[in-house]
Formats: sequence, structure tokens, C-alpha cells
Amino acid sequence: MTIRVLICDQLPVIADGLKTLLDAMPDIDVIGTTHNGMEAIVLVRTTRPDVVVTDLNLQTISGLEMIRRLGKEEEPPNVVVFTAADTDKTVSDVLHAGASCLLGKGASPQELINAIQAAAAGQTMLAPDIAQRLVTWFRAQPEPQEAETCPEVTELTPREREVTRMVALGMSTEEVASELIIGEATVRTHLYRVRTKLGVRDRAELVSLAYRTGLIHSTGQPLGDESVLSPGGLRAG
Repeated sequence: MTIRVLICDQLPVIADGLKTLLDAMPDIDVIGTTHNGMEAIVLVRTTRPDVVVTDLNLQTISGLEMIRRLGKEEEPPNVVVFTAADTDKTVSDVLHAGASCLLGKGASPQELINAIQAAAAGQTMLAPDIAQRLVTWFRAQPEPQEAETCPEVTELTPREREVTRMVALGMSTEEVASELIIGEATVRTHLYRVRTKLGVRDRAELVSLAYRTGLIHSTGQPLGDESVLSPGGLRAG
């Protein structure tokens, strides 16, 4: 199958050089080049390339913004970022934006061809030095701690778990009552029953237990989907 490729680079000498290189490949068809991020989006909609090869420095909008916008298209192409910028922030931004592959401008022609083929197949490919940095970063992260076992947590009703999570997220009694559309006295009753069941003396111990037992992740996100909080419910109490 022929891979249809769009090249985006604000330097004509690089764009033309990439076109010449890729046109020599029997399984790759360069359907266009552009130095303009907005024009690239239009070309994607009209020509439907399989892969977009792009630098991050483009005119009108950045390559990073273009990648984000392409990800919202009905049929988004896979993206190979081919750039001289390879700082840790660039790597993070590019991967979060949705790019499939990331190569530095020092990559060999064969590495670029391999990346395009990998992207077309829905795979991910990183330059060796970038992959090594990610591995180094990953190994430096602390190992996740398993949640403590607390059988009493299973005795909480769904509403009691919901109130506990909200309190652990920093919401006041008044805010919990407003969020759940119940009375403040009812919230206090739920908290009293929770503390009794879990054997904790006060709110501080309750919050600590909620995190240790996994009722709340360390990121502040509740486990499970039975009680998703609205953005307004994440205020500090």
C-alpha cells in the first residue's frame, strides 16, 4: 500500500530535500509540501494524507498547535515530528499533542523512512536518544505504592464513599451539601457514620485513610466512576 505523505517545514530547502528523498521510495507518495500550519490543516482535509511529516516551526500556527488541531479531525493523520528542538519539554509537548513519532534533524534518511512507515501502521517510534531519556526518566520515578487494606471501607454505602471522597478533596461541609443537593446536617450524619465505621477520630484522619486505602489517588482523582465530581466540586474547602 502506498503511504500518502504531507511535508510541513518553513525552510524550502528542507521540504524539497525531504520530498526528493521520499519520492524515491516506491511505497511513499508525497502529496504536497507547505510551510504554513493553517494551510497544512486545509491540505489534510482535502488530500487526506496518511502521514504528516512536520517541523515545529511553521508559519501562522506552530507545528505543535497544528498537531493538536489535526487530532480533532474526523480522520486524523498520523504525525511524524522532524525537528531540531529536542528538549525534555519539547518531547513532553509533542507526545501529549498526539504525535506518533519524534526524530531530531540529525536522523538518517532511513530512520525517517522507518518512522513514516511506523506511523502509517499506527505504531510509535522515537529517536534512540529521546527513547533513552524517557527510559531514564521512567526509572527515576518512585515505584507506586499499593493501597493499604482496610476491610471496613467496603462497609461504606455509595453515598458515604461519595461524601468521603469530596471531603478528602478538600470540600467543606457546606460545599458537599451544595454539590449533592442535601442538607448540611445530612452531610454531618454521613461523616459521623463514616468515622464510626472506619474508626477515625476526625477529618484529618479520615482524609489520610482515604488516600492510604485508595479511595482517592495521590493525584486527587477518585477511584471508580460511580461518583464523578464536576470541576466545580474540586474547590478547596
